[in-house]
Amino acid sequence: MIRKILARFSTMRHVHCSGFGGVDVLNFKTSPIPALKKDEVLIKVQATALNRADTLQRQGKYPPPPGASDIIGLEAAGYLLDQNGNQTSKRVVALLSGGGYSEYVAVNKDHILEIPDQMSFSDAAGLAETWLTAYQLLKKVGCSKPGENVLIYAGASGVGTAAIQLCSLFNTNAIVSVSSPEKLQFCKNLGAQGGIIYKDNLKQKEQILELTKRKGADIVLDCIGASNVDLTLSVLNYDARWVLYGLMGGAKVPNFNLASLVGKRGSLICSTLRSRTDCYKRDLVRDFQFQAMPLFRNNTFKTIIDKVYNVNLNDDKDVEKVREAHQYMEKNQNIGKIVLNFV
Repeated sequence: MIRKILARFSTMRHVHCSGFGGVDVLNFKTSPIPALKKDEVLIKVQATALNRADTLQRQGKYPPPPGASDIIGLEAAGYLLDQNGNQTSKRVVALLSGGGYSEYVAVNKDHILEIPDQMSFSDAAGLAETWLTAYQLLKKVGCSKPGENVLIYAGASGVGTAAIQLCSLFNTNAIVSVSSPEKLQFCKNLGAQGGIIYKDNLKQKEQILELTKRKGADIVLDCIGASNVDLTLSVLNYDARWVLYGLMGGAKVPNFNLASLVGKRGSLICSTLRSRTDCYKRDLVRDFQFQAMPLFRNNTFKTIIDKVYNVNLNDDKDVEKVREAHQYMEKNQNIGKIVLNFV
């Protein structure tokens, strides 16, 4: 199968990091298409979506796991190729450990989901990494129970907007922390029970406790880390699960006092999806396929897309669009996903 595919086309265009640093290290490059390993299939990528991991990898702060592609990109949408290298009509999204910013990507055959008929590639591009992350944080890691209060930091982010919608599936109450009134209203319209605006706000603790009827949060989905530690500890309910999956606010916490966590019988659980085993991802995809995908097909769930950049990988000038997309993400202005649509 690999030989047949390589015989049809041998190279591809992709986004390349010439080093570590700012957006200027992003360029286009021609490289061999990925060689397929056991249980892998090849996808002709139509669109990919940005994740915070992409900007961190570009900066040299988040290397790919061993054996993964060093091309950035953790999710992609496109056409599945058959064993002869022919493009089929089967439209899929792929959960990746790397390689999404490219014309072709190899992925484990058990890490793909079929795209609902009514969904565009641009909308589908923000489905795999984002939604599967939120799903595993709530169900597998956070072990959410009906009626619990879920505090979601960066509620208007890709994972945040997915988590808000998934809270309705698990019958939990979504409470968000966001940076602006516009983002808060958007999250409420999406299904959040309430939320706080964290900027210049000295009453965050009191507001969160009011929103939880003085109980506190049963689950905290935390992509911030160090800068929010004191707040998080102060709003935990008894037996709460503090799920740390990002460090946007720093990693080091001076004089971290565990007493308050122990006093609440709280659990601090750290999680990333990228480095999970193939078997874990397979089971996660299957579970999500059964529980969540029907709600995309009937339009109950939707991917939230903030901005789409149309990028021609064969036009070197279009690398500026990729750079602009990274800058836009780093300004934390987006509500939902930022997509690169390959034209």
